[in-house]
Formats: sequence, C-alpha cells, structure tokens
Amino acid sequence: MTMTRQITTLARRVAAFFAECNYAQRRLTTLQTSPDAYLTTGYQAPDDYAEFLFRTSGTLLREPDARRRAHGQLVG
Repeated sequence: MTMTRQITTLARRVAAFFAECNYAQRRLTTLQTSPDAYLTTGYQAPDDYAEFLFRTSGTLLREPDARRRAHGQLVG
C-alpha cells in the first residue's frame, strides 16, 4: 500500500510541476505581447482614446474566486 501512495504522491508532484511551468509560460507570453510592453519612455499616459483602447486590447486574465484562490489556484 505504501508503494502505491508513493507513486501517487510522485505523480501529483510531477503534475504540479508541469502545471506551474504551463502557468509561467502563459503569463510570460501575455506580458511579452501586451501593447504596454512596447512603451519606450517608461509609463506614459495614452494620448487619446484610441490609444487607450489599443493598450487595453490585450488578453485579460480571469481571476479565480476567493475559495479557489485560498486553495492555491493561480490566476489564468
């Protein structure tokens, strides 16, 4: 019985590792492709409404509810 438990624990750790890698990769891609990443002079307010809409046109992250965040579920 302990061998089965050890294998299950190892499988869960491996799955958690790959889930974390997947989350990090998705987050990095989102940050690198966001329109605000191309600002050259630090933070600069948009000049007009069209530029504001362009900057906010990136992927929006869905935040889990409080119960799921309490159990360690990541944003994504």
